Amino acid sequence: MQILIKNAQIVNEGKIYKSDVLIEDKIIKKIAAEITIEAEQIIDAKGLYLLPGVIDDQVHFREPGLTHKATIYTESKAAVAGGITSFMEMPNTNPQALTQDLLEEKYKIAAKSSIANYTFFMGASNDNLEEVLKTNPKKVGAIKIFMGSSTGNMLVDDKNVLEEIFSKSPMLIAVHCEDEETIQENTIKAKKKFGEKVPISEHPNIRSAEACYKSSSMAVELAKKHNTRLHVFHLSTEKEIALFDNQLPLSEKRITAEVCIHHLWFSDRDYEKKGTLIKWNPAVKKESDKNALFQALLDDKLDVIATDHAPHTLEEKSNTYFNVPSGGPLVQHALPAMLEFVKQDKISLEKVVEKMCHNPAICFQIENRGFIQEGYFADLVLVDLNNPWKVNKENILYKCGWSPFEGETFNAKITHTFVNGHIAYEQGCFDESKNGMRLTFDR
Repeated sequence: MQILIKNAQIVNEGKIYKSDVLIEDKIIKKIAAEITIEAEQIIDAKGLYLLPGVIDDQVHFREPGLTHKATIYTESKAAVAGGITSFMEMPNTNPQALTQDLLEEKYKIAAKSSIANYTFFMGASNDNLEEVLKTNPKKVGAIKIFMGSSTGNMLVDDKNVLEEIFSKSPMLIAVHCEDEETIQENTIKAKKKFGEKVPISEHPNIRSAEACYKSSSMAVELAKKHNTRLHVFHLSTEKEIALFDNQLPLSEKRITAEVCIHHLWFSDRDYEKKGTLIKWNPAVKKESDKNALFQALLDDKLDVIATDHAPHTLEEKSNTYFNVPSGGPLVQHALPAMLEFVKQDKISLEKVVEKMCHNPAICFQIENRGFIQEGYFADLVLVDLNNPWKVNKENILYKCGWSPFEGETFNAKITHTFVNGHIAYEQGCFDESKNGMRLTFDR
């Protein structure tokens, strides 16, 4: 099968240029100013921009065990509609991916149902070091450690266990950093003041900047001590930025950091309007934190943009503060949100591609993805930067049926998404005849 994309404005490796792209089977066969062969399908992309498929390094697709919220099928479909062609899914499902057998069960589900490409992280706990060290670095994205409260047995708060994992694991370790002791102390203070009726506006005070910094600085200290390859998820504070530098090329960094869409878009000013819909861990914090994170992204202290897509039902999100789960759905709207920042001249299109496509591939050493290059898998996205649309119930694809962006008008629309050369999404319609592939890693 050959697909020829004509007249596209390619955005790749810091440049924008007009070119044709020939796809043959799963692979980018040729990139040239003029390709004249008779392909089985020709797409005229005049006026459209061709980006590498987005790689989301942090999602919660809820399967197995929490499928009333989401499934790998429903959320991968929403991701593809949002231009995300590969995702990395977290281990806190039910059962939790704390053994190699349970981890492989998730891969089996994805092989049958995921429209996008996929990998799943191996989970760490206080007592599964032996299983963690069995993880195959060529076939699994990373080891995930919750250095902050999580469900069940996934909070790793034993310093000796952390030392063991950081010193012995040859793989990239990805961490959620919030200090549980600090959070509990802040919770007691909030309850003394408000009782059980703590307002959502207290969330960034309970899960405070201090809680984040205390945990993330410990992770960085451990990584430096043991020369561990560390990736810190979802930075949310200005204070934490000082832990990271921009002195080395990304491929040479041993310690990298990510920022999520919601920490770039929302601030504590939005709690009054959005309420518990924007309750995330770590919390959305001050406007000054949001602005500092955006600048650190531009300055290359923060390396990756992700979603931390974590859907819950509206019923669950409509509860009182202590009973509302943290997290929200984002994969369908992450790229359009970043392209809105492009329209506002806050970031360049080239920088968005760098942070959402190139850098996840470099950070995790993903084989043959994340770039528009000959010989790479044809994970591609065509976008129209001037095609406004409004987020509403009718066009939301998440199983949970809601979005924190509901009512927002985005100016950029995704027209086509190619997954391994297959047009999985085109102008609002899906072709589900082919599933995504398991990601592999050059380690």
